[in-house]
Amino acid sequence: MEKFDVIIIGGGINGVGMAQESALQGFRTLLLEQDDLCSGVSAWSGRLAHGGLRYLEHFDFALVRESLLERERLIKNAPHLAKHVPWIMPVYKHNKRGHSLVRLGMTLFDLLSFDKSAPRHRFINKKKMLQKFPTLEKNGLKGGFYYWDGQIELAERLCVEVALDAQSHGAVIRTHSKVESPILENGEIRGVTYLDTITGIEHSVYAPVVYNVAGPWIDRVFLNAKGVPTQPRLNGGTKGSHLIVEKFKGAPEEVIYYETKTDGRLILVIPWFGKIMLGTTDIRWDKDPSEARCDIGELEYLLKEVNALIPEANLSYEDVLYTYSGVRPLPYQPEKDESQVTRTHILYDHQAHGISGLVTIVGGKLTTFRQLAEDAVKDLSKRLNKREFKSKTQNRLLPGSHFKNFESIETELTSLGAPTIVASRLARIYGSRAFQIWNIAELDDIYAQVLDSKTGLTRAEIEFVIEEEFPKTLTDIMARRLILAFESGHGLSVVHEIAAIAAKKFNWDSQEIEDQIYGYRQWLDHLALPDVNGPRSSHFGAKQAKQESATR
Repeated sequence: MEKFDVIIIGGGINGVGMAQESALQGFRTLLLEQDDLCSGVSAWSGRLAHGGLRYLEHFDFALVRESLLERERLIKNAPHLAKHVPWIMPVYKHNKRGHSLVRLGMTLFDLLSFDKSAPRHRFINKKKMLQKFPTLEKNGLKGGFYYWDGQIELAERLCVEVALDAQSHGAVIRTHSKVESPILENGEIRGVTYLDTITGIEHSVYAPVVYNVAGPWIDRVFLNAKGVPTQPRLNGGTKGSHLIVEKFKGAPEEVIYYETKTDGRLILVIPWFGKIMLGTTDIRWDKDPSEARCDIGELEYLLKEVNALIPEANLSYEDVLYTYSGVRPLPYQPEKDESQVTRTHILYDHQAHGISGLVTIVGGKLTTFRQLAEDAVKDLSKRLNKREFKSKTQNRLLPGSHFKNFESIETELTSLGAPTIVASRLARIYGSRAFQIWNIAELDDIYAQVLDSKTGLTRAEIEFVIEEEFPKTLTDIMARRLILAFESGHGLSVVHEIAAIAAKKFNWDSQEIEDQIYGYRQWLDHLALPDVNGPRSSHFGAKQAKQESATR
């Protein structure tokens, strides 16, 4: 019988963050994830560590302050993965948010981030704005604001490193482990049963407290389980879709955050991973979160708005490399507009609905995962009668963050013999852990060989992630360890070589190798372009269309 102090369901950023804090507090911690780490909404976000400027519209000053504080902590604790980047917010005559309102928001934003390391915002008039960004639409431009916010390009890598730190302090992390049902005794939770989807074997594990941190899947974890009392609906998620394009004519070096002409929503143009990301949408989603895909209505909406902002872009369907969509794990608040639903996380105790010891965490953002974890483990400490609680993650460096100067990593790797493209790749993805990989490369020329000249991938890196970062499938390796899935060719030129290396670790025979490659190709459906004749969101521009019709 396996016994723990706490079982955490969900291996997204919030789940692994909680596992890290819990393990550091000395609790026997088990994390169960139905797929792989960061295989859900954490990976399908805008990959920003932003301070929550938009939340000021709803007077949610506490959330903005929390976001700003956690952004700074994240940049300090994981400087190879999180960074300050410049943002611009152009202001046009047609904007609902006029110059004065935006300026007030920027001032409040700076006041709430009084302890930040980035510069304060500044206003740029129309002339200077066009000098700096000549490709912006000129008609109606009044000027704009230049400020700094955060970005996490590789959310997958952040999840992996947090999980590694949790594991190093005793947390047990089991991926591809789908929770089937709670183990209940007189209305009290005693543990859960889960299915190992790799082996097909069912297991029972025990703990007095279970936290459901499954993001948009929270209502589905125990949905069909026998003997479970009816529970209230907690998730009211919305789908957000993004488009990925190559750098286009007039593409910015900064993040552009701006108000759309169609419906006044705020969307972004984001330099990301050597490409440009366009997003995001915000549509209620009641289906299985796994089924969320970008539809043609969303794609056309985003392209239309970007082309209106940067006319020289002239983007079309053919320019989109791939898309992706995720479902935000928001509270169920059907009476509110999508943009009005709170982004604050909520801890829901199921005792009032017949299950003692079960807590569901609703909401959460990539930026504030550490604070969510702190709040959850503080709650856990009270439940386990631990007298004092002091977070151990506020100033804790992640495994790849042990360096004085980030640029020195690449320089030192190059001095050790790593080709420039390899050194750059390893530093960017692994931080100080890059030296562990190059140590493998130095063992034999076969490990140092560059398998992909476009990315700088080496066999040493493949061997390292397989051995050290607990993947279980080829998709885990391609998408969330090596990050090849998000390259233009999705890593398909080297997929057979990588599968062959993984086969030695996992004892895959030739048929299993083919099945793993097929599984990865199936997973790439997440990135597929929508059918031009397929389902179309009617959400966008509905208000404007109605208004225009009324005035005709």
